[in-house]
Amino acid sequence: MAVAFWILAVIAVAGGVAVFVVDSMARATFALLASLLAVGVTFLLIDLRYLGALIILMMVMEMLVMAVFMIMYMMNPAGLMPMKMVHNKTGAAVIAGTVFVLLAAGAVLTRWPEGRGTPPADPTHALGLAIMGPKMLVMMVIGVAILATMIASVVLATHRGRYGSAMPDRHRDGEGS
Repeated sequence: MAVAFWILAVIAVAGGVAVFVVDSMARATFALLASLLAVGVTFLLIDLRYLGALIILMMVMEMLVMAVFMIMYMMNPAGLMPMKMVHNKTGAAVIAGTVFVLLAAGAVLTRWPEGRGTPPADPTHALGLAIMGPKMLVMMVIGVAILATMIASVVLATHRGRYGSAMPDRHRDGEGS
């Protein structure tokens, strides 16, 4: 398990570095996807199955949507043509280095509490209760309502409208009785 963790950690860091090293938006998108997939698999590795699956599914869908929009709207085909990905390299490097040193110092110099007790039988359920408390059911219902709203918005926004091709053309244009 420790070997798998370190392999995933190297993949996650290498993917994160590649986001800023490659010279196209598409390559940066897929490097970010590789990095976040490694993070999701790490969550699966530490037995947080729900969060791991959620990270993997969300990141795959998010990166695919971003790739689709790059293909549709970018001037260069699919974001594959070389472009300058970082502006003000010196300032960005100074800020990134400073933030890294501060975060690393905080992680190394902080007195971490000693582990007490045993892990819960179902860590996903325990995490959900810790985050949401008694409002978990409400959030699940709201999630379904938001999904239904998104689907309804897409259906109503299409050119064909709510009725699809079943509606005659004269009714779409406001003609007829």
